[in-house]
Amino acid sequence: MSTPKIVVTSPSFSKHPLLRQELTESFPEVRFNDKGVGLEGAELARFLEGAEGAVVGLEPVDGALLDACPELRIVAKYGVGLDNLDQDAMGRRHVAIGWTGGVNRRSVAELALCYMIGLCRNVFFTSNRLRNGQWLKEGGFQLTGRTVGIIGVGNAGKEVARLLSPFHCRLLANDILSQDDYYREHGLESALKETIYKEADIITLHVPLTEKTRHLINRETLNRMKPSAFLINTSRGEVVNNSDLKEALTEGRIAGAALDVFEEEPPKDLAFLSLPNFVATPHIGGNADEAILAMGRSAIQHLRRFFSV
Repeated sequence: MSTPKIVVTSPSFSKHPLLRQELTESFPEVRFNDKGVGLEGAELARFLEGAEGAVVGLEPVDGALLDACPELRIVAKYGVGLDNLDQDAMGRRHVAIGWTGGVNRRSVAELALCYMIGLCRNVFFTSNRLRNGQWLKEGGFQLTGRTVGIIGVGNAGKEVARLLSPFHCRLLANDILSQDDYYREHGLESALKETIYKEADIITLHVPLTEKTRHLINRETLNRMKPSAFLINTSRGEVVNNSDLKEALTEGRIAGAALDVFEEEPPKDLAFLSLPNFVATPHIGGNADEAILAMGRSAIQHLRRFFSV
């Protein structure tokens, strides 16, 4: 009996020696993306030719791709977001999705906490000035006791709330699901987004990308925030209108922001990236070593179960 043909489109998975070894042990017939670049469209379809199973990261999987890859039976997600997968198209073509939510939640939550402490204590801004020879002894303020608004209380949002427990912050929580029992048990306050915009010292975003969350943060919502507020986004780039945020930061309508994700990746607006009250990282929130292993092993396990290996 021949083993299934597996194709890994994710460059990150493909360059990880341990994940390559563990996948190949179960599926000897594997093709990896060793080009080190993302694939899409016709190029992605050619790369997936003949695949029965695929491990994808951020590569878009839509109806046209599936029609070009009729042998594909399962797509295992390396990562936690599903916005790059057309789930309706996959369902119509009986292509399974291998996915486990929250496997990198600690990695994302730790970066969000890092941003919070760094922004509050003025770590990033004074460090940048020191590199330019400016000795600015402005230590900011403590995170302890501040009001933090968490928009999106799923796996990552819950982990952020848990990590904030020793800081005795007031936690305002907003999610599309009713979670009153969880909030009461863990000391969160259910709040409307409008309340969070108005009252939070820090707003951290942990929502999936949907039509309802696309440009959730825009000129209008930014104008509702406190002039002293900080915005953090470690979810999806399109949740924040980058142009509107650049404008708000330039005009000082909010105190600062930290983004790990962008509408265009990598971002090309160097003026935006160079703003003195802005912190940027290259989509590393879910990429701690431990998270990469967890996400990769989750994808491998879904393939093993599907093909009974």
